[in-house]
Amino acid sequence: MKRMKYYIGIFLVSIIGITATSCEDYLDKAPESDISDKDAFGNFTSFQGFVEEMYKCIMDPDKGGAFNRCLFADETLGPSQYPFDQGNYWSNESYFFGQSVNTTDAESRTKRIWEYAWYAIRKANLALSKLEEEGLFEGTDEERNHLKGQALFFRGWFYFEICRYWGGMPYIDRMLEPTEDLFTPEFKRLNFQECAKKMAADFRAAADLLPNHWDLSGPGEATKGHNRDRINKFHALGYLGKALLYAASPMINEEATGNNAFDGELCAQAASAFGELLQLADQTGIYQMQSWDTWTDCFWRWNWERPGGTECIMMPIIFERSRVRWSTLGGMVPSSIGMNSGSSADVPTHNYIKNYAMANGLPIDDPASGYNPNDPWIGREPRFYKDILKDGDQIWATAGVDQYAQLYNGGRHRNGINPPSVTGYYYLRYAPLGKDFTASKADALQAYKPYLRLADIYLMYAEAVNFSPGGGPNAKAANYSMTAVEALNVVRNRAQLPNLDHKFTTSKEAFFEEIVRERAVELAFEGARFCDLRRWNRNGDERYLDKTALDFDRGENGKPINIRERVVIRRTVGKKHNWLPIQVKYTTQYEGFPQNPGW
Repeated sequence: MKRMKYYIGIFLVSIIGITATSCEDYLDKAPESDISDKDAFGNFTSFQGFVEEMYKCIMDPDKGGAFNRCLFADETLGPSQYPFDQGNYWSNESYFFGQSVNTTDAESRTKRIWEYAWYAIRKANLALSKLEEEGLFEGTDEERNHLKGQALFFRGWFYFEICRYWGGMPYIDRMLEPTEDLFTPEFKRLNFQECAKKMAADFRAAADLLPNHWDLSGPGEATKGHNRDRINKFHALGYLGKALLYAASPMINEEATGNNAFDGELCAQAASAFGELLQLADQTGIYQMQSWDTWTDCFWRWNWERPGGTECIMMPIIFERSRVRWSTLGGMVPSSIGMNSGSSADVPTHNYIKNYAMANGLPIDDPASGYNPNDPWIGREPRFYKDILKDGDQIWATAGVDQYAQLYNGGRHRNGINPPSVTGYYYLRYAPLGKDFTASKADALQAYKPYLRLADIYLMYAEAVNFSPGGGPNAKAANYSMTAVEALNVVRNRAQLPNLDHKFTTSKEAFFEEIVRERAVELAFEGARFCDLRRWNRNGDERYLDKTALDFDRGENGKPINIRERVVIRRTVGKKHNWLPIQVKYTTQYEGFPQNPGW
């Protein structure tokens, strides 16, 4: 991102130079009237400056407010009940909507999904239209392809961001004029599956135009070494597969066809997209699975260093590096260590922690796993200890009452601070509490939720192959060498777990349950769970409704005793909660844009 501003800067400087007219001229006409389309879109540098604004419409999920609760399924709880758990999906405007667009500030707290996505979609359509104007853009074919590929990707991506929460929309693929009416079929809402097919067309076209990486292309030479956030072929292929897999999923397929099951043909198309990406990754090495020793590089780094490592394909845009200290940490660590204002304490639920397997790779409810409910934290899989802070673990380096977690009944971090951990845990994925955690290091921590990383691709590939025609755990895509279970094992093996036990590969259904659990663990607290449960038609499933805490006393040997799992809240979920409600001011504008069912 250091030099992502390069193109914007040159673009703005050129505009300033063009518009630096006399006071008399300024009074006669607006300065922007002096800027011609040729100035803005005539060459690669100025055109790329226009495209760069779409990058600034990508929101940072947990920093949309002072701290933004962006995990809406069964993962976390706070000191007060979340409106989403009560079935109030009108809430959390700080994540979804409620801000006017401002792409010139360096402020993550002003960014929202709804307003910024629609703004970016219009910019993408404008960019595409200007590229088609005869004699306007003068540049190489490679430069034109970079510009067009980005615009196509962003049109598809911002539609994906809108549709995965609110459902299908009118898919506008051209510039609109202010005088147009909205009563033609073009402006009627589509269902998600119909929209996803249009997104897929944009992602496919983008993948065919974009480079494998900008550092390897002519247009990327000016910013070489600073191109990791620029949209490339991997981004487009990843979201091509993701849009198709969502479209194939039971909830979305049921909406389109009435069939509450995976659409096999769409799964096959998704598997092919993921297979193409994985083959390209194998051939080029541009993206690789992070090693286990450096797995946390996907999520956080000290000393102002950008996380993402070798694995993360798409990360949020950094608007203000210091927001990590006040947003991410402010919402996830004990208030008593001075990292926050004492109002958040977003903590993991005990029910969610049950997804973490044992070190032998078996889920805790398997009779052969060795799980002991009276000693529940012993012998768990390695990701458990990197993700979850439990009673007795070290919180930070500073000696004193807060150095070690007191999460038992009556303990300091359970009942003695405000707000306490209401479940008996904290989570570490973006807040690396432990022996190395100090206030000064926290000031320079950089932590971000990935949008897309290679582990997710392997897991989606496994899911898509499993439900393709002729698919299953031991099937593979036509264009990639791995079977579905081999792809799943890539993720498991990286986490120091053995291959999946054969008893889970006897059927598509048994294998899918392990995909569900593996996604819960590998993608924990990244924002995938809410969309996964909904697209699988499992948001209202009894297995995922209760959010629980673990109440226990601490024995003389430091072990938990008198253990009791307690339901804190049962989530309210009905059929209408498949989609979020749309703000009334939009659904009352014209007949072809109705509210989502049940709202």
